[in-house]
Amino acid sequence: MNTVATSEQIWRVPPVEVVHRDRYVDVDGMRTHYLDAGDGPAIVLLHSGEFGGGAETSWEYLMPALARHFRVIAPDWLGFGKTAKIHDFDSKRNRMLSHMVRFIEVMALEKAHFVGNSMGATYLLQMAAETPCRLPVDRLVAISGGGFIPDNEERRRLLDYDGSEEAMSGLLAAIFEDPVWYRDRDYVRRRHALSIAPGAWEAIAAARFRSPQAPVRSEFGGADRTPYENISAKTLIIAGDRDRLRLPGFADDLAARIPGAKASVLENAGHCPNIEQAAKVGKLIIEFLTADT
Repeated sequence: MNTVATSEQIWRVPPVEVVHRDRYVDVDGMRTHYLDAGDGPAIVLLHSGEFGGGAETSWEYLMPALARHFRVIAPDWLGFGKTAKIHDFDSKRNRMLSHMVRFIEVMALEKAHFVGNSMGATYLLQMAAETPCRLPVDRLVAISGGGFIPDNEERRRLLDYDGSEEAMSGLLAAIFEDPVWYRDRDYVRRRHALSIAPGAWEAIAAARFRSPQAPVRSEFGGADRTPYENISAKTLIIAGDRDRLRLPGFADDLAARIPGAKASVLENAGHCPNIEQAAKVGKLIIEFLTADT
């Protein structure tokens, strides 16, 4: 479906229908980039956190379908994409979350649906579990995020990325099931170029730096202490059955901890079904967000 057969197989990812506009806004002195498309109720898309990750690469295949029903706003997290390359050595996570909360305030969004993938989904669920919740969440969709995060070989491919094109191919192989996404050389080169743009690699790799006096700690492989039972927003968990960055069955386990939540697991999908199975994910999201109950 995603390939063209010749005497030597040529791998090509599907073409993108570009419907979004690039926008910038100042958030407390930090230049913040976001994509904007469509009209209607607001839906905010929070992207994943791999090297070279950003709003465009996470959501470009999903935005055309969503923009037919919603006003779609997809910001780049602090340190990612075209947003300011700032890293907080005291608390990267808290700085990123505070920046995103302020972005929503600056955009004057009093209520919105939120969708996150991977890091974006994990952070979204964590904020939704806060009391009180800092985001104006109406309904929530978490794609391949939340729950226990194993520290395995595939995770190491993401964390140990050295900035080479070969390593980018390996990184993509860890997050996708369909090989077209890591064998299409043009796509790999595009993702590689984004990962080595000025400040891009440094802003993410800075999280590795530790004082020799600091205790060894990691957000991966440890217990997940998020109080998911506190989440009051109507929630849908989407996962791929071939996600090698999560444990089998994690989506059902996670949904069981969130009052009224539902889980949908897609066959033959990896960690980013919002990219490799965008049509199916779009249909699930639209049905979930437009359902009366």
